[in-house]
Amino acid sequence: MRVGRTDIELVKGDITELEVDAIVNAANSSLKMGGGVAGAILRKGGKSIQEECDRIGYCPVGGAVITGGGKLKAKHVIHAVGPRMGEGDEDRKLRNATLNSLKLADKHSLKSIAFPAISTGIFGYPKDKCANIMLTTTIEYIKTQGTGLRKIIFCLYDNETYKIFQETLNRLEKQ
Repeated sequence: MRVGRTDIELVKGDITELEVDAIVNAANSSLKMGGGVAGAILRKGGKSIQEECDRIGYCPVGGAVITGGGKLKAKHVIHAVGPRMGEGDEDRKLRNATLNSLKLADKHSLKSIAFPAISTGIFGYPKDKCANIMLTTTIEYIKTQGTGLRKIIFCLYDNETYKIFQETLNRLEKQ
């Protein structure tokens, strides 16, 4: 889907393999990289990413911070803290995590970014709600804020998540 001068793409695969200016890590508030997307980023990108996170120390739910990309193809990692299901106000927090990642990318003059399905792993957020909030927030941001980003990728790890995001994007494109 194209919105203004920005392409929104869906990709099925490993976010750590993408050649973009930044990949988004589905982070926790303590910025400790353990399992899921964070673990994969740490394994491929190296310990320098965790060392930068340790220096930053903390990021609130809904917030985002940026580090270097270590040995990754991506130059940067944006660590977005999504909500845990059941903590309350999850939709707003996911919207903010997405929005703050986009704003941070623009602040650093990045041209391309790749998101995972934030909070849908161990944090238990429903994939269909995630797709709707992340895609809607991204489209609204492009339309209302203007952005230097030329490519925004949603990199989905499995067939089920890819299909959910694809159906959601198709529906939003028709609106």
